[in-house]
Amino acid sequence: MDGRPSFSALDIISKVIREHVVPGDLCIDATAGRGNDTAFLSELVGETGHVIAFDIQEDAIRSTRELLEKRNLASRAELHLESHSEMGKYAEPETVSCITFNFGWLPKGDHNIFTKKETSIPAIEEGLKLLKDGGLMTLILYYGRETGFEEKDALLEFLPTIDSAKYTVIEMPFVNRSNCPPIPILIFKGK
Repeated sequence: MDGRPSFSALDIISKVIREHVVPGDLCIDATAGRGNDTAFLSELVGETGHVIAFDIQEDAIRSTRELLEKRNLASRAELHLESHSEMGKYAEPETVSCITFNFGWLPKGDHNIFTKKETSIPAIEEGLKLLKDGGLMTLILYYGRETGFEEKDALLEFLPTIDSAKYTVIEMPFVNRSNCPPIPILIFKGK
């Protein structure tokens, strides 16, 4: 890098998470993927915190486990080969500081397997119950090619229905970028 700021969806979301998560926090990576967010959260929560990660693909869980072991972070995270819509079985309501979602398909994986509105919307609803006051949920909507438009449209219709008395939802679309740019979204518990 040449020292100038980067403005990708992932960079924007990572900056907000870095300012929000502190050592000792409980966090959830709802879509473990290749493990980058799980490792990032594990670094931020420190030795006294904990991360719970979910993915429905064995390849993703394996990649995440390998990355955590390589970075000596495996003791800070638990991995579940399960849908993110089941996260409520693993954390108590109002105990989670940060929940991350990357909707779409597994990077360098099978593009025929991708997140779907049928589990993604219930996962967000479940996650909202788990967030503590001041908690943060981040979403990046990846879409394009032959997949993701139905989920993206459903999520963008769902988000405005979230109770504005309890949560603040911020959508940050890239309005001058072509080729289906990812859409970063922040949800804060509180006003």
